Amino acid sequence: MMHWRMFLAMLVVTALAGGLAGWAGVEYGLHRTAAQDDLDTVLHRDLNLTADQESQIAKLESTFAKDRSAYQTEMRAANKDLARALTGANPNEPEIERAIHRFHTAMAALQMHTVKHVLSMRSVLTPKQAKIFDTTVNKTLGADRP
Repeated sequence: MMHWRMFLAMLVVTALAGGLAGWAGVEYGLHRTAAQDDLDTVLHRDLNLTADQESQIAKLESTFAKDRSAYQTEMRAANKDLARALTGANPNEPEIERAIHRFHTAMAALQMHTVKHVLSMRSVLTPKQAKIFDTTVNKTLGADRP
């Protein structure tokens, strides 16, 4: 019986530590990129898009905004499941694992969808515009730093 409680306590501490680390990473990343021009700003301000390019990108952004919202809703729901599983009268390891898996699945799907969105916007650009776009992507994702 004692092993089960110790395991559960370690699982809860690990989940909380992981959540805290994830939050800290997001906060750090948001702070780092706040000072830089974001991709959207560069895209619309610096690339001198044609009307046709603006129209194509607006459609891509509209679709992506809806999809991103759905993934974020799923991640919030998974976090609620995790909170219930952790704080219930009898914390249940399988429920905790399901909630964590649900969150990671939604987060991974959002990341992949974001990458595809970036690539679809890039495909609308001229080679010269794509070079500026790529430089911004590299700065945003930290590829320009050792």
